[in-house]
Amino acid sequence: MQTALSKYSIKDLERLSGIKAHTIRIWEQRYNLLSPDRTESNIRLYNDEELKLILNIASLVKAGTKISHVVKLQPGEITKRIQDLVANPSSADEFFNVQVDNLVIAMLDLDDVRFEKVISTCTLRYGFEDTMLHLLIPFLQKVGIMWRTGEASILQEHFISNLIRKKVLVAIDAYAGIAPPDADRWVLFLPEGELHEIGLLFSKYLLKVRGKKVMYFGQTTPLDEIVKYCIQNKVSHVLTFITSAFSSDGLNSYMSRLASSLSGVQVLVAGGMVAGRQSEWPNVKVLNEVCDLTDVAGPRLRSSVLS
Repeated sequence: MQTALSKYSIKDLERLSGIKAHTIRIWEQRYNLLSPDRTESNIRLYNDEELKLILNIASLVKAGTKISHVVKLQPGEITKRIQDLVANPSSADEFFNVQVDNLVIAMLDLDDVRFEKVISTCTLRYGFEDTMLHLLIPFLQKVGIMWRTGEASILQEHFISNLIRKKVLVAIDAYAGIAPPDADRWVLFLPEGELHEIGLLFSKYLLKVRGKKVMYFGQTTPLDEIVKYCIQNKVSHVLTFITSAFSSDGLNSYMSRLASSLSGVQVLVAGGMVAGRQSEWPNVKVLNEVCDLTDVAGPRLRSSVLS
């Protein structure tokens, strides 16, 4: 037996690493790569260290290194190869894929130094917006799956969410551009009971660098107050995220009320509860990804601040 920390099934490893469960089994048998615990019903369970190992090996294999060569490397050599991939990637996709896995490891280890290094490396190379779109959003999607299925603790999820939130706030404050007088007016808010704010904060950043006037109300905001503000201030767009605050019936009721109350306003909604579904409400557009917002908001404005 390993420890009580063994908690990942082989399907969890497949989903988090992108390596098929069948392939992981073969590696395990052929190379003695992993030594999982087994439940009484013979289900494999892996621990954090084995997940981190699979993430690193997956990065090297996806970059073209044969598994027969990877398994001969010492832990320090694997780390060095990962560092080389980050320093000299063959493509942006390869770079971001490796860094997503680096952030998963930073979260598992509660390692803020590693987190800061990954973010600063990505931002210097690609800028903050691409770092958010191609690194942090995919990472948060992976964390969301891990948290919902019990593979990440609340402590780990809060640790990493607070670090990311701080980065987005710094980027918003650093942007020096001013919206033109005739810019669209946007209202950003979360419904009452909705607390997951990072997507909404990043949307504020995306809109600001595209020259929009943004009024940000944040978490758990009463709908009546939003409607009153929009009517009084000639708001053109409203954006909200819905992740977990409603049942299915409650979501339909809320969105119908929001749409009917703001019939002259373009309403946009994103988040886990609406992603992938068609809008069922008039004047409401569903955003499947945060990056879809750029299609609505248009191109960035030039700014003296690099971001």
